[in-house]
Amino acid sequence: MNTQSFDILADNFCNNLEKLRGLSLFTVRGYRADLKSVGEFMVMEEISSVGEFDRQHVRRYLSWLLELGYQRSSIVRKLSVLRRFFGWMLDGGYLKINPVPRRLPMKKDRTLPRFLNTEEISRMIVASKEVSDKSWISLRDAALLELLYGAGLRVSEVSFSDLSDLDLVTNQIKVKGKGSKERISLFGLPAAQALQLYLENARPYLVDEKITDALFISRDGNRLSVRSIQDRVVKYARASGLGQKVHAHTLRHSFATHMIDGGADLRVVQELLGHSTPETTQIYTHVTGSQARKSYILAHPMSDIESETGPKANRG
Repeated sequence: MNTQSFDILADNFCNNLEKLRGLSLFTVRGYRADLKSVGEFMVMEEISSVGEFDRQHVRRYLSWLLELGYQRSSIVRKLSVLRRFFGWMLDGGYLKINPVPRRLPMKKDRTLPRFLNTEEISRMIVASKEVSDKSWISLRDAALLELLYGAGLRVSEVSFSDLSDLDLVTNQIKVKGKGSKERISLFGLPAAQALQLYLENARPYLVDEKITDALFISRDGNRLSVRSIQDRVVKYARASGLGQKVHAHTLRHSFATHMIDGGADLRVVQELLGHSTPETTQIYTHVTGSQARKSYILAHPMSDIESETGPKANRG
């Protein structure tokens, strides 16, 4: 997507609100923040221009905000800002129709969030080690993917994590989620090993002489940004043949789905994901075909079909 064109349009819109409509600086700042999330969504959905935004995208944007844990009042405000932005574009001749309806039902999109199986996730991690021409970038990105999936973190939580937040003795990391709420997230051995390799053999080269506590470092020695992390995930998803619709949040979906599918208590998953309410977590209580078949065989007294489910595959 041409993010610069969207950023320019959003900036012009906000300047118009401030100069011609006389809105306060505080209000305009809120508009800018709400439009920033629209830009992130467009990158995630690979919407190349604002003109492509249709009502189906609006519904997916609504669903995405719900998955991120935003409250109803915040989502209503964001949709109101989006409608006003598209109204301004309509007046300017950029659009022929405003895709945001006057009344949008506050229902979660029934389309279940996409998730990957462990083999697909492994392919992405292998791709991260093969695509980059710099060994320390490969080590960093492998650790990045392992942590996103292994702990089910949001992209922003990974980006803003510091070295001091990480504990490789107990395999846990302290993260600051929505509303600046801190929580402890756990991760397994694959993530711990990848992080250890990155910290020992890559991070010192990336930091160079700069002083920073940021966990993940960019090529220029600064904190790895949210946009950069999103771009890395998309890059490796494509390189591993997983198509166009895999993004950083897909790894979080996969973490939650695999936890629920493996028998984890919903309240535990809610805590690990940092969801404020169990309703947000319940979207992951869908079952895979193999899990449904296994449950049927075990529970139904008249079942006479043979199980095709084997033991869980271990991921190396």
